[in-house]
Amino acid sequence: MPEPTKKDETPNGQPEESVAPDSNGAPTLPEISLEVSPPPEAVAEGKEPVETDGKKPESTEPEPLQAVLAQEPNPAENGSNQAEPGGVGLKEQAEPTNTAVKEEGSCSPPPPDDDNSAITTKSPTPQTEDGNSVKKLSIDLPNDSVPVPATGRKDSGGDITFVAKVEAKDLLRKPTIKWFKGKWMDLASKTGKHLQLKESFERQTKIHTFEMHIIKAKDNYAGNYRCEVSYKDKFDSCSFDLEVKEAETGSHSLDIRSAFKRSNEGQEDAGELDFSGLLKHREHKQQDEAPDVDVWEILKKARPDQYEKIAFTYGITDLRGLLKRMKKMPKEEKKSEAFAKKLDPAYQVDKGGKIRLVVDLADPTVELKWYKNGQEIRPSPKYIFEHKGTQRIMVINNCSGNDDAAYSVVAGEEKCTTELFVKELPIKIVKGIEPVKTTVNERIELECEVSEEGAQVKWMKNGVEVPTGVRSRYRVKCEGTKHYLVIDDASKDDTGTYSVMASGGTSEAHVQVDLKPLKVFQDLQDMTVMLGQPIKLNCEIYPGNVPGRWYRNGQLIQPSDRLNIIHKNKVHRLEVETSSLHDAGDYTFVPEGYSQSLSAKIHIIDPPRVHLESLNFPDNTVTVVAGNKLRLEVPISGEPAPRVVWMKGERVILDSGHRVRAETHGDQTSLTIEVTEREDTGNYKIVLQNEAGEATAAIKIKVVDIPDPPEAPLVPVVGGDWCSMTWEPPKYDGASPILGYFVERKKKQSSRWMRLNFDLIKETSFEPKKMIEGVPYEVRIFAVNAIGVSKPSEPSKAFTPLAVTSEPTMLVVDDVTDTTVTVKWRPPETIGAAGLDGYLVEYCIEGSNDWVISNKELTEKTKYTISGLSPGCKILVRVKAVNAAGASTPRTLQHSILVKEVVEPPKIRVPRHLKQTYTRKVGEVVNLVVPFMVSLLASPLYNIDRMMRSLMLLGMCIQGKPRPKVTWLKDGQPIEPSHVSIRNTDCDSIIFIRKAERSHSGMYEMKVQVENHTDTAVIDIQIVDLPGPPKSVTIEDVWGENVALVWTPPNDNGNAPITGYTIQKADKKTMEWYTCIEHYHRNCITITELVVGNEYYFRIFSENMCGLSELATQTKNSALILKEGLKMKTAEYNDHDFKEAPKFTQPLINTFAIAGYNATLNCSVRANPKPKVIWMKNKIAIIDDPRYRMFSNQGVCTLEIRKPSPYDGGIYSCKAINDLGEAQVECKLEVKGGFTFCELMKRGVPLHLIDKYMNEAKIVEQEK
Repeated sequence: MPEPTKKDETPNGQPEESVAPDSNGAPTLPEISLEVSPPPEAVAEGKEPVETDGKKPESTEPEPLQAVLAQEPNPAENGSNQAEPGGVGLKEQAEPTNTAVKEEGSCSPPPPDDDNSAITTKSPTPQTEDGNSVKKLSIDLPNDSVPVPATGRKDSGGDITFVAKVEAKDLLRKPTIKWFKGKWMDLASKTGKHLQLKESFERQTKIHTFEMHIIKAKDNYAGNYRCEVSYKDKFDSCSFDLEVKEAETGSHSLDIRSAFKRSNEGQEDAGELDFSGLLKHREHKQQDEAPDVDVWEILKKARPDQYEKIAFTYGITDLRGLLKRMKKMPKEEKKSEAFAKKLDPAYQVDKGGKIRLVVDLADPTVELKWYKNGQEIRPSPKYIFEHKGTQRIMVINNCSGNDDAAYSVVAGEEKCTTELFVKELPIKIVKGIEPVKTTVNERIELECEVSEEGAQVKWMKNGVEVPTGVRSRYRVKCEGTKHYLVIDDASKDDTGTYSVMASGGTSEAHVQVDLKPLKVFQDLQDMTVMLGQPIKLNCEIYPGNVPGRWYRNGQLIQPSDRLNIIHKNKVHRLEVETSSLHDAGDYTFVPEGYSQSLSAKIHIIDPPRVHLESLNFPDNTVTVVAGNKLRLEVPISGEPAPRVVWMKGERVILDSGHRVRAETHGDQTSLTIEVTEREDTGNYKIVLQNEAGEATAAIKIKVVDIPDPPEAPLVPVVGGDWCSMTWEPPKYDGASPILGYFVERKKKQSSRWMRLNFDLIKETSFEPKKMIEGVPYEVRIFAVNAIGVSKPSEPSKAFTPLAVTSEPTMLVVDDVTDTTVTVKWRPPETIGAAGLDGYLVEYCIEGSNDWVISNKELTEKTKYTISGLSPGCKILVRVKAVNAAGASTPRTLQHSILVKEVVEPPKIRVPRHLKQTYTRKVGEVVNLVVPFMVSLLASPLYNIDRMMRSLMLLGMCIQGKPRPKVTWLKDGQPIEPSHVSIRNTDCDSIIFIRKAERSHSGMYEMKVQVENHTDTAVIDIQIVDLPGPPKSVTIEDVWGENVALVWTPPNDNGNAPITGYTIQKADKKTMEWYTCIEHYHRNCITITELVVGNEYYFRIFSENMCGLSELATQTKNSALILKEGLKMKTAEYNDHDFKEAPKFTQPLINTFAIAGYNATLNCSVRANPKPKVIWMKNKIAIIDDPRYRMFSNQGVCTLEIRKPSPYDGGIYSCKAINDLGEAQVECKLEVKGGFTFCELMKRGVPLHLIDKYMNEAKIVEQEK
């Protein structure tokens, strides 16, 4: 038996709305009917199968294929002896009241005069007993050795047709239908030779017919089928089972081996798994007509793992088909020991009805329990339990939606289940709504009454659902079975057809809302309003709640900030706060919904006005340039248009004037002056007159022009290349302020003037510069205002620039005695066209400003002795150069001079950076400059500028007289000139070491002697180098993954303290060194996290301020990391000597590079031990050059040249050196794209390299 049908749901998961068959106008769901048509030969023969108690008589001849509809057994509890026909739940028990099942080909043959018409039965009524609503179709096929109950027999290959009909009275388009086998197999994709789908439509009856034809049915076609039909959001389905059997043909036995042997030819009846059509044809061997053994019985008793052996033994080749046939063979159902009759799979009852669930027990003494959804049911007024002999009955009274559930009954250890479906009854409208006719603003209430309280109804207006939200005009209320739709304030838009819809029917009525008659209590009145005054139009009409619209000159008026439309009860008012000329016209008020209207006329009057503010003239003053045309347009207003008169003083300006005239057009008046003159300046008056009044306004016209030229300028002061000039402003400024002046200059003999300033000069004075000394010049002035530039002034009187010389230079003290001071200087750098007449020497006592001229007459010499001075005084001296233009700026000594001969002891002030140890690395240059300054009084030949410069820059000086004597000692011994170079001058002492060595370290003592006075200074110089490796490195202990190392400090610390150690490890297999720790300060360490099973060597580098030592001390023994608890026995073998001299496996290749872009040179070398790689350019080693970067990884050597320039081109070589030998490769690098001399200088390239590069570039160009 198929599973009982479940409740069907719509796609959104909500059950569909049930509609009673007798509802008026309500939409109905699609109706589906299923027809099973038997083969034609079965109908033609008209054979009626003989029914026995559950079995059909056997026949030796095959009978036509028939489709049988299983009948419902006679319930004994309902008191009826006649069985009710079973039906199919097309809606899967969700809404069975609206479906019909049409069945063709019942168990009994049709009447002879019925002409094979279909037998139609209504939808099954609710079953109160154990009725069955599942339809089962059975098709019997012959040639089956297993006897199976069947209703008819036919040769294999029978046809069957399933028909689904959908009533389309309320459908706008064709519904969608799908045929399924099982749950998901869509049969639309399986159509072909054995399956065909057809559809048709009868226009008269409006019924869609869908057919599924199964041609030459096979046993694998059996199963559950389902038909689904959908239209928009409506859905319905019907399921049925098809069972295909092979009926037994008398005593004929089937040879299973021949049935499952593949045939020799690919025929249609060869079976599903027959591929014989693809094989070569062979001669057919005769098979034994009768099997020697019953293979079926052997297979049934055998285990699954013996199937292949049995098939091979008895010659069965289609083993898969055999197993498939065995799987489909009906199994003997185990007879229930507790139940003589179980519950049906499903029951159906109407809501509010009663249903009886009956089971028949085989043993009446067995304890019986009833369950609902797994919960035990106790006796109550709703659930009543009855006992009748062996029958056990449970009665459920007043069924509701909660009773729709799964029920089960347990007898002993056995259990049977069923499902109960409760059907909702349609809601009918007992009393329909009535038509309503009313007027606007009245209350409308539509009332209807339904058959059940709490029912849901839907209100519609003109076929559209009425909104019933919070803000809706419609209100819906319910009182018991009565439902109301209320409209509190009806309007004309509420007119329409209203309907109420329930699940069992519909009622509708027409609502008519008309307008009330219009009455005018106060009409609109004509008005005359002054411009700017408010306008108020009002009228009074009935009914008062009727809205209306205002029109002006036929145009709709919309409310705004200036215009208000007011409706209060019966009064309609239009208010304008400030009237304008546009507000004049015909006004009309039209009540909404009425053809009648009210009208009035508004007239606006306005006195004349002159609108000078629109001209945006400051103080109503109009400025115009002389000679230009002036047209002054002034807006005016007034209603009616005023008469306009223009006046200047007492003179009236006519509109017929030639040069000056006045004109008026519309809302503006204008004054036109064709060519303005200075005389047109003055006050003008405008007079406006009309019936409403008079208005006047005044306008001032100002005519401006360029200014008059200024008078000739004066030149009071003249310099070497400049002069000072002044002038007076012009007498007439052109009625516009003077903005500035332009100055021009020319040589007296020339006629070409040159402007000296491009920005206006605001003052009346100026200093022209950059004039030629000794050349006469003239200057002139231009005045400028907003209008333009005036004519030039008269030129000034001629003047000639002359300049004094610059101050004398290099003024120094030459000699000092007890009464005289001798000074000397050099001539001025600039003398000028006036020449040099001589020098003037002056002096003053320190602390006073009284300068005394030492030479009464000018001296032409650059040396002079001031005599007659008092011993011990301090004086200041200055010198002036004198020519025809006057005396120059004086040159003054910076310090006072003591008139006394003094011997001073020397003094050495050691600079700050030399007061501590002076440290340099081996090979670096040592250049120490120890400057000293001889006292100004002790050495008159000394240059003051040089002395002061040395003092300020180096901060170390020596003072004394006479010339000091300088000596140097190292560690108390004289310095060897071959090792250290020393140079002494009058101002400094220099110690120079070209290439420092560690032997140069020591204490250097400097001694300065002046007569009997001496001074000394000590400088500590320390030359440092890389340290040596540690003395010895030993492995102290090995445990687990750890190794303890101990070492001694190096013998040679490089003349600097040891700052740390670097420890490295290497696996004995690869001997590649890896750094464990850097900058380690102690002499013992524990190396951890070593790999178990590896053997390690260790080495240590020393480190000081210069870096790591060149060599490292390696452990003599290795450390083997063993797993704890195990000892590894290593086989003795002779180590292979992997040492090899350097050999380049990949040489350098010639390369071209682009200037400014990085270039790389690559080569590879193989050597053991690891070689030292040296890169060279033109056979000169590249060391510490920031423009080069060198890399070496796994034998690959790379030289990177950063942003090369042409002088970086040349022969590059790479040399690899180790203890076994050395190897070298080289290549040529050419850099394209050169630089200019200036670019190379900016990059900081030395001059000798730039010269070399420029010469090479010239040679290359000549070769090209």
